Order: sequence, then structure tokens, then C-alpha cells
Amino acid sequence: MTIDFHTHVYPDKIAAHTIEALLLHAPQVAAYTDGTVNGLRQSMQQGGVDLSVILPVATRKGQFDTINRFAKTINDTYNDLISFGGIHPDDEDIPDKLRFLKEHGFRGIKIHPDYTGTFIDDERYVTILTECARLGLLVVTHAGVDPAFDVIHCPPQKARAVLDRITAEVGTTEPFLIFAHLGGMYVHEEVKEYLLGTNCYIDISCSFQSLGSFCDTDDKEVLEVIRQHGVEKILFATDCPWNSQKDYVEHFKRLDGLTDQEKELILSGNARRILGI
Repeated sequence: MTIDFHTHVYPDKIAAHTIEALLLHAPQVAAYTDGTVNGLRQSMQQGGVDLSVILPVATRKGQFDTINRFAKTINDTYNDLISFGGIHPDDEDIPDKLRFLKEHGFRGIKIHPDYTGTFIDDERYVTILTECARLGLLVVTHAGVDPAFDVIHCPPQKARAVLDRITAEVGTTEPFLIFAHLGGMYVHEEVKEYLLGTNCYIDISCSFQSLGSFCDTDDKEVLEVIRQHGVEKILFATDCPWNSQKDYVEHFKRLDGLTDQEKELILSGNARRILGI
């Protein structure tokens, strides 16, 4: 089984415009689907992906109802897709909103500090993350550089400080935070210093330099992160539509340096455990 823990889709009526706008701000990036649910499911069929986790991004205050209504429709309609929820740090009544997501079956949320212009250690994000830890909601955050922005709002040092603070305050022993892009795109030395071996998950989206124009690590570096962090805390992910699911699956399955059992854990075993499936 293969689970892609990091994908994006948009409602049909805005998908084309959204893809076009995002590519305008990051011209070095390519789109491998049309951004729709059907486009993702076609990609999954071609790539041998059995389940995709969809990560919606709230880019401004007040999108909570719209984003999560669309996400809930996906969860109610498809058995091969799981959508997380989305929330903005400027939203009002954040604890109530997160409890609403939990009560309606959401497994977690996605945050993107760059798109909100908010550092990961801002008290608004600390409130979100602390409440998620208490509720048992997973949190996937963009980490490191985003090609469309000049400022890194989730650098490894700040990420580690927040992780340590919330872990101490809540007393959680099960990791709930997932740092995307091998722990931090383009800041891998800092990832090694601050995040590897800590109480978090790391996804491997945007990690294989040979597969994407904005990926900056090679197979050896990816394997080094996996070994130092622990295979039980690594999640297979692509960031589709910005990378090809088919290429990622095929490349990962050919990767030297991991046993078949370790690959199975990363491809699906870890994801099944934390998603409860």
C-alpha cells in the first residue's frame, strides 16, 4: 500500500485560476495535475497511490467555513482521499474551531506560516498547535523555504523551540507535528542540528533533486535524514500537484539503502498508524 501524506486540490471552479496564480509566483515550479480532485485521483491511479492526504491552506482570515466545508465533502465522498482541515492564525475562536474539526472527524490540519506571514513561534500559532496537541489532531506545517517567498517563517530553530515548549506544556509523548519537505526545504543543515531525532514526524516531499526543479537534496541526503531521525517517524509524501506521484513512488521504491520493511513503514505503515486506518 502507498499513502501520499502531502497533496493539494482546489474546488473545480477555481482550480485552473489557482494553479495559474501559484505558478506565476514560483515560475521554477511545474504542475503535474490540473489541481482538481479528479486530477489527483487520476494521478494516484497512474502512480500506484492508494490513499492521498489533502492539505488545504487558509491564506487569509475568514476562510475557515469555506475551506472546511469543501474538505468535509471530500471526506464524505471518497474512500481513497482524506482531507485535513485548514485554519488561519487570525481566525477568531480558534479553540472552538479546532474542536469543531475534531468532532467532525478531521484527523488534522495544515498550516503554512509563509502564506499567513506569521512565524511558527508566534503566540497565535502556539495556541493552534497547543490545542491540536491536546485534542489529538495532527498538524502538517510547511517548513523551510517556499519558492514564492523571501522570508522563512518556519525555520528549524524556531520549530524546535515550539515543539519543545508544547511537548513540555501538554505532556504529549506521541508526535503530532509533521514538518514537510524533509523537515525544512533548503535548510537541511539546520534540520540536522535542531530537528532530527526529536518528537516529530518528517515528510519527504520535495526531497529528490532529480525529480523536481525546486528540490535540493539527493538520495544520499534523504537516506541520511531517514536514518538519523528514525524510519518510524518518516512519511512518504510528494506535494502533488507540484511533483509527480508516479515519479516519486517509482524512485522511492528503487532507493538503495532501505530494507523492504523500512520502505513499507515509510510508504504506508507510519501513515496508517497515525491516521488510525
